[in-house]
Amino acid sequence: MRIISVNLNGIRSASSKGFHEWLSHQDADIVCLQELKAQATDMTEQMLNPDGYRGYFHYAEKKGYSGVGIYCRNEPGQVTQGLGITEFDVEGRYICLDFEDFSVVSVYLPSGSSGDGRQAVKFKFMEAFLPHLKELRASQREVVICGDWNIAHREIDLKNWKGNRKNSGFLPEERAWLTQVFEEIGFVDVFRKIHPELEAYTWWSNRGQAWAKNVGWRIDYQIATPGIARLARSASIYKEQRFSDHAPLIIDYDRA
Repeated sequence: MRIISVNLNGIRSASSKGFHEWLSHQDADIVCLQELKAQATDMTEQMLNPDGYRGYFHYAEKKGYSGVGIYCRNEPGQVTQGLGITEFDVEGRYICLDFEDFSVVSVYLPSGSSGDGRQAVKFKFMEAFLPHLKELRASQREVVICGDWNIAHREIDLKNWKGNRKNSGFLPEERAWLTQVFEEIGFVDVFRKIHPELEAYTWWSNRGQAWAKNVGWRIDYQIATPGIARLARSASIYKEQRFSDHAPLIIDYDRA
């Protein structure tokens, strides 16, 4: 089972750069999307239901902002849009598909980089999301949570970690929260399980030739319950083409 997670920084923009053509050759079973920056009326049939897939989406109310989605080959038994918290749900940050024996989530955590106000929103989201993560972990279902978490967990997860210790995305409180997700709740960072010491990134700033110099951050994750995490066989970050300021995270699991 191949699962891909990617922040598109606009599905219309990514599609114009060849994302859907690329996707048609990936043989993925599930594709989790973040930052659609589109409403339902903006979506073409290719964006809604690429060949072989059915798309499910949670759009933001604000035009050209946020939004998440999931493409899948098999029809889910249940679709959950949002966390049931209005202030976050209007931003289109969470969708969950329940299949027969496992669930997959696409999530887009707020960014706090624009200032203290948005950082406060990010902390509030993290506080509200933690009990939900505990519920998912206690559900006895296997779960894969894909998304842009907007947090680099460890020093290995961003190139210039020394210069970012006081910046959103690498604040001590954010990193400690992610540690809690892994060590206390018991989820697994699947990429890091496969590649314990590999310096690899999924996002690059548009400033200062960050892409060319590979000065990046690893802020996109597939975070899974231990049972399905144990089945992960390979994990890669696709960088041959650019569809966005993020790169697709591709993980193969040894299950039908």
